Amino acid sequence: QVQPVESGGGLVQDGGSLRLSCVVSGSIFRIIDMGWYRQAPGKQRELVAAITTGGSTNYADSVKGRFTISRDNAKNTVYLQMNSLKPEDTAVYYCNLRFRDYWGQLRDAWGQGTQVTVSS
Repeated sequence: QVQPVESGGGLVQDGGSLRLSCVVSGSIFRIIDMGWYRQAPGKQRELVAAITTGGSTNYADSVKGRFTISRDNAKNTVYLQMNSLKPEDTAVYYCNLRFRDYWGQLRDAWGQGTQVTVSS
């Protein structure tokens, strides 16, 4: 069982910062990429940021210049540093892992989510 576990969410004021962490454990042959998604009430889940094993990154336009994704391959951990937070960043943030298992199958695993609330 592969299970990402997020931490670091909470309540912050407009303009504040938070750092999310996600550690992955389980039977993983090779990680392809790791990322963060978010889902606000009444909206679809959307990609926030993703990073490959090689360090290539991809960001949603709405967070470029404010959020930074990074990873520690040795610890199977991905981070999301969120600065200059806005009320519209309020959502449940989910960690996603795309990997190959030992049977060569490409799979996705999701964390349980962590709430981020930005007050105005």
